[in-house]
Amino acid sequence: MAERQHRQARGAVVVVAVLMAGVCAAGCSGGGSGPADALAADPVGTLRRAPDTLVDTGSSKASTSMEMATGGTRVTIRGEGVYDYRGRLGRLRVLLPQDPAGTSEHRPITELLAPGALFMKNRGAGVPADKWVRVDTAGLSDGNLVTGGATDPLAAAEVLRGTRTATYVGVTELAGTEVRHYRGTADLTAAARSASAANRGVLAAAAKGFATAAVPFDVYLDDEGRIRKVRHRFSFVNGQQPGTVAVASTTLLYDFGVAADVRLPAARDIYAGKIAEG
Repeated sequence: MAERQHRQARGAVVVVAVLMAGVCAAGCSGGGSGPADALAADPVGTLRRAPDTLVDTGSSKASTSMEMATGGTRVTIRGEGVYDYRGRLGRLRVLLPQDPAGTSEHRPITELLAPGALFMKNRGAGVPADKWVRVDTAGLSDGNLVTGGATDPLAAAEVLRGTRTATYVGVTELAGTEVRHYRGTADLTAAARSASAANRGVLAAAAKGFATAAVPFDVYLDDEGRIRKVRHRFSFVNGQQPGTVAVASTTLLYDFGVAADVRLPAARDIYAGKIAEG
C-alpha cells in the first residue's frame, strides 16, 4: 500500500513537471524570446517592415522634437498631436523656440499633415488668423522631413524602408514599455523606391535635397513590432552660410488606436496671398 502511494506521488510529480514545462513554454519566456527573437534575428528586414505594422495599427498619439545646430547655435522645436496611419493624416501643435534675445513668444503653430501637402495655421507674417497656409511637400528640397519643424510620423517610419545596415543593440525600457533598440543607416533613395505612394515623392525630394542620402538612425520597437521611438540625423546644405546644418529629428509614438479625426481645411480657408518674411 505504501509502495503504491509512493509510486502515485512520484507520478504526480512527473505530471506536474510536464505541465509546468508546457506552461513555461507558452508563457514563462523571459525578455528577448518568442516573437521578440524574430524581431532581433533579422534587423534589416524587421525595420523595413515596421511602417506596415504602423498602418495595421491604425493610429496613435505622437510627440516630436527637432534639434538644429549651425554656427554654434542650437534650437529645438517641439510638437504633439495624433496621426491616422491608414488615412495618412495627422495633426500637430508645434512650439517654436524663443528668439535669440528671449524677448518674443511665438504662437503655437497648428500643422495638418496630408499626402503631398502640409497645412499650417499661425505660420507666416501677414496671414489672417483664421486662414491656413498650404505647402506642397514634394516641392520642398527636404520633402518636409525638416521644413515644418516636425517630421511627419509616417514619413519618419518610411525612411526605414531604405535601411541598408542595422544592428540589434538590445532590450531597454521606454515610458514603462519594454522595447528593442536598433541602430543603423537608411538610404533615402532606396526608401523612396519602396515607400507608399503618399511618401514616395517627398522621400525622393529629400534624397536629392539633403547633403547626403544616408540617414543614421536609432529606433525602438515594442514586442508587436510597432515603432515607439525613432531618431534620425539629417544633414543639409545651409544656403546662407558655408557648411551644413545638422538636424536630429525624434518622434515618439504611443496610445495606439486612439481616435484621430483629422479634417483638412476647406479651399475658402486657405490663404492665397504672399507670405511676408520675418
